[in-house]
Amino acid sequence: MASSADFSYLTDSIVFLGAAVIAVPIAKRLGVGSIIGYLIAGMIIGPFGLSFIPSTEDIVPIAELGVVLLLFVLGLELKPERLWRMKADIFGLGTSQIVLTGLVLGAVFTLFGLSQPIAFVGGFGMALSSTAFAVQILQERGHFSTVYGQRAFGILLMQDIAIVPLLAMVSIVAPSSGVESHESVASQIGITVAAVLIVILVGRYLLSHVFSMLAATKAREIMLAAALLVALGSAGIMHLAGLSMALGAFLAGIMLAESSFRHTLEADIFPFRSLLMGLFFMTVGMTLDLPVTLAELPIILVGVVVVMALKGLILWLLARVTGSSSIDAGYIAVALPQAGEFSFVLFAAASAAGLQSPAFTVMTAIVIVTMVMTPFVGKGHDAALRYLANRYPERIEPELEMVDKSEPHVLVVGFGRFGKIVSQMLMAEGLRIVAIDNNTKRIAVARRHGLPVYYGDATREDVLRLAGAEQALLIALCVENPIVMAKSIDLIREHFPKAAIFCRATDRAHAVELTKCDVDFQVRETFESGINFGRAALDHLGISTERIQDIEADVRERDLELLMHHLKAGDAQEANLGRILPPRKKPD
Repeated sequence: MASSADFSYLTDSIVFLGAAVIAVPIAKRLGVGSIIGYLIAGMIIGPFGLSFIPSTEDIVPIAELGVVLLLFVLGLELKPERLWRMKADIFGLGTSQIVLTGLVLGAVFTLFGLSQPIAFVGGFGMALSSTAFAVQILQERGHFSTVYGQRAFGILLMQDIAIVPLLAMVSIVAPSSGVESHESVASQIGITVAAVLIVILVGRYLLSHVFSMLAATKAREIMLAAALLVALGSAGIMHLAGLSMALGAFLAGIMLAESSFRHTLEADIFPFRSLLMGLFFMTVGMTLDLPVTLAELPIILVGVVVVMALKGLILWLLARVTGSSSIDAGYIAVALPQAGEFSFVLFAAASAAGLQSPAFTVMTAIVIVTMVMTPFVGKGHDAALRYLANRYPERIEPELEMVDKSEPHVLVVGFGRFGKIVSQMLMAEGLRIVAIDNNTKRIAVARRHGLPVYYGDATREDVLRLAGAEQALLIALCVENPIVMAKSIDLIREHFPKAAIFCRATDRAHAVELTKCDVDFQVRETFESGINFGRAALDHLGISTERIQDIEADVRERDLELLMHHLKAGDAQEANLGRILPPRKKPD
């Protein structure tokens, strides 16, 4: 018989899932987004609401895994060279934002009567935005791949990196700090560098080989287990070094961004990431101390306005100074005005170091309310832009500049002999292609030659989507298995109807089936190669070019007649019995 402790986990799971299933659809229907739904659900079921969940201590570590997996997936989408191009936004814009915002907010909190150490811990804590909130909002709005979205993400990355020096700052200003604190800071920096190098070296030189061996087993669950192991393992290494767990997972993702397994890994992890992210947002809602919030409501509301206004203004000014348009700078300002989850880490570290103050409880409430208000600020900004665009169309052009992600024009499914030739033809014209295959040896050979071939299952909609099927103008199904091709055609018809479907038919029976599926184009490789072979043989035997052309046209015509006959008869297998038809008489 199960113990009561075991049953409590089951009860908690039911409560969380039930609250999410009810709250999120309502929030989406009201147009406020899923994040607000999760937050409100957390407030209702949490210890300060209906107390269905009396404590968040056991849940928070699990919920934080959602942020870890989110950053791992984002790392998979960012190749190292692209990250290098973002260095100015990460180290320039990001550092400037943290320092300037921390100093300004610290000075303001000092004017409100807080001691300088507590004021500046609060100021720098609130200078850090919420990676989870900001990225989720950017993705829900479809803006993550815009120029402003990438700049905002660069700032968030610097904020994740900055947690180490900020924790060092807390240890220096705390009453319990001493001479040895400087030595501990130097030691922490050394540990941090070592942890980063371990994650980079393992990810760069080991992981691709491991995934190649696992893919050969054809066990999808083992690939999933390995992906989770990589994300959580790298996060654990960073956590031991005192860094953000999410940053460790992000680095591991970047190291796998050029791997042939990136699309499959992203598709496998997505359901876990989404559920755990929802759990994270719910735990944030649960931590809002409603009695304290209501008792200190005027101060909290003033604090929310001050933090979001000053932070947004600084973000807008820095973005403009560093080259963003006024529209993009405005989008950055309304994407990152909230304080983030790292504020809680700094406040806890300050309290543990002797900087205990009731002000941290109020600051925690301010942090959570800024998160809640961020989606509404974004909606207000969009409404203002629409109004100005209607009022001054010649002066306001609220269009978003998209980052060139080099989306494929053609997705090639199957990179065997046939798929290679198709890809060569397309690339010879300068068209961009992405190919997927499930043969790891074939993929390894292709990638050694710099070809964009990835590991993937053509019967999975999520893998096709991540490989670029939604943006593809044409999907070339070059696989050898008719059953796999049939499943792929059904998926493409349902989920990617804009793409033309070109198919490789293995024989006449398969061609009949593809004709019934009404694909845009199909060809029998054996038929075409037989035509070419016969044409060359006739030429060698001295037959005139005109006669060879007539023979080819006649064979093609009669083959089409036979194909249509079997199509009407409805017996596809009969088509493969075939027969050699007697030659037609030469024209007089």
